Order: sequence, then structure tokens, then C-alpha cells
Amino acid sequence: MNNTTPYEHGFILSLLVLAIGGMLWLFSPFIPALFLALLIAIATFTHYRRLKNRYSEARAALIMTLLVTVALIMPLSYILLVSGLEISTLIQMINTDFDATKINQIFHQVITGLPLSESIKMTLDTAFSSNLDGLLANAKDFALSILKSIVALSSHLVFFLIITVFSLYYFYIDGENTIKKLKDLSPLENRLDSILFGQFTNLAIALVGSVFIVALLQGVVFSIGVMWIGLPALFFGVAMALASFIPVLGGMIIWLPLTLYLYAQGQTMDAMIILLFGAGFVGTIIDNIIRPMITKKLSSKGRKNALNHTLITVLSTLAGIIQFGVLGLFIGPIIAAMAISIFDVYEIKYSDTLDKS
Repeated sequence: MNNTTPYEHGFILSLLVLAIGGMLWLFSPFIPALFLALLIAIATFTHYRRLKNRYSEARAALIMTLLVTVALIMPLSYILLVSGLEISTLIQMINTDFDATKINQIFHQVITGLPLSESIKMTLDTAFSSNLDGLLANAKDFALSILKSIVALSSHLVFFLIITVFSLYYFYIDGENTIKKLKDLSPLENRLDSILFGQFTNLAIALVGSVFIVALLQGVVFSIGVMWIGLPALFFGVAMALASFIPVLGGMIIWLPLTLYLYAQGQTMDAMIILLFGAGFVGTIIDNIIRPMITKKLSSKGRKNALNHTLITVLSTLAGIIQFGVLGLFIGPIIAAMAISIFDVYEIKYSDTLDKS
């Protein structure tokens, strides 16, 4: 017989709240990395189970962690390394190779290809020549600041990836036991717990799967267009794949500046090809048509959720990015969908008392 007094109930609940709050405060620097590791672990857990049928738990978790690590680290490392080398080369060119006459000639060639009147071109040419020294100094300072940002980003990224990979390994090994423990501690009925955990699992699979499939498609398609005009396909393909993590506007960060640069250089046909592959194939077909189809296909395996509502999906994704950065691409829709799931649980739990007339 349970003889717990109200005082004991309140005391235990207070300790529980303090414990949860203390843990969140303690691990707050790692929460983004832990969340990403959790999403990846849930989305790929089926593959881990298949490996576990052939190998031990530790070996299966190690294989899956290594596969995910290669998929995450190699593209990011390549982009940071190549970007750093290119910016270092730019700084060296500014310091040694460029003189005022050469830069004036380049600028004159650029504005000659622009669809502007002669008076505007002459005004731009004069203004550029008179401010050339200041522009060179600003360009050098800007390039140096970008290079420093890349170095800082690399150090933060390395720490972030180490925590993510380390957590991912133990999520594979301890994941099932942790879920069972949470269900045991939950005061809800098992069927309601299953609804919430099942919804979160389906969301993780749909979001992670759709994001990475779309990133792969956009990277491959854009690299074909870039290779067509003779530019480094691997660099721009990987850059497009990473930029595609930001829906709608992500790809534009890559193809729009490249299109404008090629057009300013007088390479009109090359600019049109990049515009076709960027705005046409990547921005319109893959982002606006194929992405929703993939998300719907992956999420249709579970119960109906927020991903089936276009308005909620778009708004929650944008709000998530504003609040949490790139990880908000996952966090926003999950918060919205889990809120809808809690409404469903409430409806099921109190269906006898709700007036549905």
C-alpha cells in the first residue's frame, strides 16, 4: 500500500524538477550536438539493428558511427579547406600581384559587359579609380576576417562533431534501453507513450532522410551544370549540398552570385547554364516539387503529423531556423509536430468527456 504523504509527493517532484533543470543547465553547451546525434541515431537505427544481427552491439555501433562520421566530416572539411586555401591565395594576390593599372583594366572589362548606359559606366569607372586604394585595403581586411572566421568555425565545428559522434555511438548502444526506461517512468498509458515515441521516430526519419536525400540530389545536379562550363564540380557540388540544408533560399546562396559573376565577365551562356541548373533544376524542381514528395513519402509510413500540413511545415521550419540556426531546420518541425501529437494524446485520453457534437 502506498502511504506517501502530499508533503513527500511535493518534495520528490521538487527534486525531480531541480534534477532536470540542473542537467539541462550542465549540458546546455552540448544540447545542439546531442540533439543532432539523437536525430541521426533514430533515423538510422534500422540499419544499426541489421548490423547488430551480424555483429556485436559495440561493433555494429562502431560501424554505423564511422559511416555517419565520414558522411558528415568529409564534405564539411573539404569545403573549409578549399575555402581557406582560396582566400589565402586571394590575400597573397592582393599583396603582391595586383597593381592599380591591372585592377582598373579588369574593372573596365567587367562594367563594359553590363547592360548600362555609357554615362553610368563612365561614372562607375571614375569612382572606382579614385577609390581604388581604399577598396584594396577593405578587400584585404574582408578576406582576412573571412579567413579568421573559417579558422574559428573549424575549431567550433571540430568540437561540435566530436560531441556528436561520441554521443551517436552510445545512442546506438543504449537507445533501446533508454526508451524502455522512459516508458517505465512515464505516468501515461503504454499506448499513449507509444504514440509519442512513434511520432518522434517517424519525424526523425522523415526529416533527416528528406534533408540528406535532397542535399545529395541538389549537389549532384548542380555539379553537372558547373562541370559543363569547366568550373570545379566537386567544390560547387558539395557547397550546394551543404547550402541546401536551408530550404528555399539555401541554394540561392551558391548559384546567384556565381551567375552574376559569370554574366559580369561577359560569359552570358555560362551564366544562363548556371541559372538553369540553379534556379530551374535545384530551386524549382528539386526544392519545391521533389522535396515535398520525399518528405510526404517518408512521413506517410507513420501517423498523420505536422509534416502533412504544408503551412505548419513551412512556418515551423522558418521559425526554427530563426530561433536555433541551421539545426532549427529539424527542431522547428519537430516541436510543431510533437505539439500536434500531444493534442492527439489529450483527445484519446479524454475522448469520453469531450463534446464532439
